[in-house]
Amino acid sequence: MKTDIEIAQEAEMLHIKDVAAQYGITEDDLELYGKYKAKLSNEFCQAAEKNESGKLVLMTAINPTPAGEGKTTTSIGLGDALTKLGKKTLLALREPSLGPCFGIKGGAAGGGYAQVVPMEDLNLHFTGDFHAITSANNLLAALLDNHIQQGNALNIDTRQIVWKRCMDMNDRALRNIVVGLGAKADGFVREDHFVITVASEIMAILCLATDMDDLKERLGRIIVAYNYNGDPVTAKDLQAVGAMAALLKDAIKPNLVQTLEHTGAFVHGGPFANIAHGCNSVKATKTALKLADIVITEAGFGADLGAEKFMDIKCRMADLKPDAVVLVATVRALKYNGGVDKANLSEENLDALKKGICNLEKHIENLQKFGVPIVVTLNSFVTDTEAEYEFIKNFCEERGCEFALSEVWAKGGEGGKALAEKVLKTLEEKESNFKPLYPDEMPLKDKIKTIATEIYGADDVTYAPAANRMLAKLTDLGFGNLPVCIAKTQYSFSDDQKKLGRPTGFNINVRDVYVNAGAGFVVVITGAIMTMPGLPKVPAANNIDIDKNGKITGLF
Repeated sequence: MKTDIEIAQEAEMLHIKDVAAQYGITEDDLELYGKYKAKLSNEFCQAAEKNESGKLVLMTAINPTPAGEGKTTTSIGLGDALTKLGKKTLLALREPSLGPCFGIKGGAAGGGYAQVVPMEDLNLHFTGDFHAITSANNLLAALLDNHIQQGNALNIDTRQIVWKRCMDMNDRALRNIVVGLGAKADGFVREDHFVITVASEIMAILCLATDMDDLKERLGRIIVAYNYNGDPVTAKDLQAVGAMAALLKDAIKPNLVQTLEHTGAFVHGGPFANIAHGCNSVKATKTALKLADIVITEAGFGADLGAEKFMDIKCRMADLKPDAVVLVATVRALKYNGGVDKANLSEENLDALKKGICNLEKHIENLQKFGVPIVVTLNSFVTDTEAEYEFIKNFCEERGCEFALSEVWAKGGEGGKALAEKVLKTLEEKESNFKPLYPDEMPLKDKIKTIATEIYGADDVTYAPAANRMLAKLTDLGFGNLPVCIAKTQYSFSDDQKKLGRPTGFNINVRDVYVNAGAGFVVVITGAIMTMPGLPKVPAANNIDIDKNGKITGLF
């Protein structure tokens, strides 16, 4: 079998203007980045708002395991399959971060014969969106430090600076640093921190903003510090908004690329779901809905993180209503949840499957709480057996879910037709009664407990003293009506990544809380989750290379 990058490099891509034409997008509506990438103009996105909206399908998954799930691969394959069945389909996906690409996860362009291309461009610099976000974030940090250096007219308490610098790379050495060392002219000495770009509030803002005016309004609300009276100091107070927005003028425009089978894909924005809200941009999703019969979007990691935040944050803010959810699992991952060592996952083991399927069961129960019809799909592996398939199929159908096998990795859109037919059946026969998990007016602590008990299955929530104090302060400042974005390990329903399956008898431990006032949600840090990841012992970067002809190898 060829590698993902070999398959992608052999693909015969259409010029992006020909892909765009399938959706009524003219060449004048595009801002070209070479032959195969383009941004949509703001004027086109605005004009498309008058069109009727298509159906919205969310792709999510069980908790990720080393065995692999293939959520993005399945999204792309389903999009191609729906196109083959005569449905005008668009994908609305997130952009990959360089951190995981050079770390352990690899890229995020799908896999096998269900990929978005050009794969190398997408996984590396793409159209420069992440660089623009990084620059805007660090401009604000520089303006903040400069303001204090130049006299501190806003009376900023340097012990209460909350804005962090960022970069789009895994670099644990930058989590906790000291800046301002040297002479008096080099700044004031203080502790500082870096987050990965996908955890920056500006990434979240870009993905939730509807247009430039909304973007600027949100940027202005960013809280960078507190003054000596304990009042928030914002980016607007620092007069940073105009310059930051200028850096983001192109980044706010959705990117258009294509699948291996020439289905259109809007790939725009990329917040992580374990430390941010995990969804692509509202602007890309809403524009796609105005151009296609069906839009496939996805939310990061397992449904306990990405899907919950998609429902409770993105849909709430953007007035979106998903018409169906596809929940991805694999036989291998379910056996891993049942206690099978990674080395033995290729062997049929119905006992382990029966033990591990509780993870899938909990995700089904969780998604049903949002009132959206569910299709469960298994991303197939050659080592799977018919007995294992039959057990899972019966299990899902007994719980009111449609079920289909997905073979898109090996067969592309052709291998997704069974899944596509079940999705179409669900859209035609079942009504979505979508509702968020909690109301806006619910107190912050109750929102956190609702997610912890209803979605994670925890008994209760415990708080570090500093987290308790900040929740009280944020409520007093008027942020109590915001949704909460819980940062938690993706590997478990609990905040302990080693607790697989469907753990019980645990508490969620909150160690920090802060508000992303511009994005419009309160971030809740649990367990040992980090907003700046580190590299593994053998980074994926070690195997990436480029030859004299510009051909990249080792990217996956």
